[in-house]
Amino acid sequence: MNYKIIDIPKINNTKGNIGVIENDTIPFDVKRVYYLFDIPSGAKRGGHAHKKLKQVLIAISGSFDVVLKDGKSKEIITLNRPDKGLLIENNIWRELENFSSGSVCLVLASEEFSEEDYIRSYKEYLSFVK
Repeated sequence: MNYKIIDIPKINNTKGNIGVIENDTIPFDVKRVYYLFDIPSGAKRGGHAHKKLKQVLIAISGSFDVVLKDGKSKEIITLNRPDKGLLIENNIWRELENFSSGSVCLVLASEEFSEEDYIRSYKEYLSFVK
């Protein structure tokens, strides 16, 4: 499956660590940044794939699971450290679930928002990747 965990450079400091994201940290030019927060207990996010867009997801606070599917296999990745990011390439179905209380998911995207880039039906996704 086309994903990987990437390290977010960390500057250790006795007063608190600093996570640093610069041009060479993420393997694409970041064109959009957003974050998910105040997610109700039991809520799920995602439930789509992107035709072109790539993303890096980072658990800035708390934890959550990312369910990845490529039409053949399924993997569940738990994000719970702000110095680790999950790079999700295009054409991968993603669902986010099991958010801990107070969790924050930072998303760095390779493209600006475009509804045409989304595949929002899993049935349509399966047809798309065949």
